[in-house]
Amino acid sequence: MNTLKSLKGFALTGLACLPLAALLASTSAQAQTTLYLGMNGGTMERLYADQVLPAFEKANNVKVVIVPGTSSDILAKVQASKDNPQMHVMFLDDGIMYRAISMGLCGKLQPSAALADIPAKGKIKDEAVAVSLGVTGLAYNTKMFQENGWSAPTSWADMADKRYKDKLVFQSLASSTFGLHGFLMFNRLQGGNETNVEPGFKAWPKTVGPNVLEYIASSAKISEMVQTGEAALFPLTPTQVTALKLKGIPVEYAPPKEGAVVLNVAECTIANNDQPELAQKLAAFLLTPEAQAPALEMGDQIPSNPKTPTSDRTRGQVEAMNKYLETAVTIDWDQVNQIRPEWNAHWSRTIER
Repeated sequence: MNTLKSLKGFALTGLACLPLAALLASTSAQAQTTLYLGMNGGTMERLYADQVLPAFEKANNVKVVIVPGTSSDILAKVQASKDNPQMHVMFLDDGIMYRAISMGLCGKLQPSAALADIPAKGKIKDEAVAVSLGVTGLAYNTKMFQENGWSAPTSWADMADKRYKDKLVFQSLASSTFGLHGFLMFNRLQGGNETNVEPGFKAWPKTVGPNVLEYIASSAKISEMVQTGEAALFPLTPTQVTALKLKGIPVEYAPPKEGAVVLNVAECTIANNDQPELAQKLAAFLLTPEAQAPALEMGDQIPSNPKTPTSDRTRGQVEAMNKYLETAVTIDWDQVNQIRPEWNAHWSRTIER
């Protein structure tokens, strides 16, 4: 009897253990299907977490966790774990994406229907592709301009207009793509180009320099400085202008006649990541109209896929961006990234002391 009892107990314990073992196995399987996506934090992170990624997670039974940070932060994290990648896909500003590719941090993108939809100008070599389109131009404080009776800016040369003394807010060339873009366009007006920035550095202290109220590390401070009536003029993207206007901040975008500068957000899969198939699947999904339509409607991200539908609210934004892109200047990032450390040092030494 006792033997029977103990056998029964053993059988029950054995059976009870089975679901636990199965549970542990499924938990570890779940743990294996977490993908990590590096991208900008804040509103962009919330937009993707709430509106874009759930459809992919549901269809593929995976969890996508966003690792937030600036493009420079994400690049540094991926570089630090190059031999044992922790992330699977990353979004970077196009200039920094060129650096990531040259450092061997990106895998090659596999062909997909959505990738084939993206125009050639949205692709970066074989490794990366734009997920959203943008340009850096000028933006201005409409309240200040109205009060002073100033007409809207029309040229990058306006940064040197004496009317804006102590009213120009400029992002630091050393830390910001906006700052770099603004400086390179000013340098072109002085007769320089991407291989010769001396004319820009030479002219800056006597022209644009006296107008600069503050050199800022990122654009986050701009909304506050517009509201306090300190900032009149600053380099910015139409997308960010839209975001500020939605918060009731008095700003408008001004397309410079010399052209704005292309600033796309691009994606790549991380080289040698531990989920290569799923990572490619996620990268392909993020290029589809299914992913880009909510990013446009809920977050004003201009889609890279021309098949993405628009609404009455967003159609104008997309059409305007396509118009800006027709005349936009594209930076030779391979060239710029090689010499940028020298420019950063020169900038810190002579401009932003």
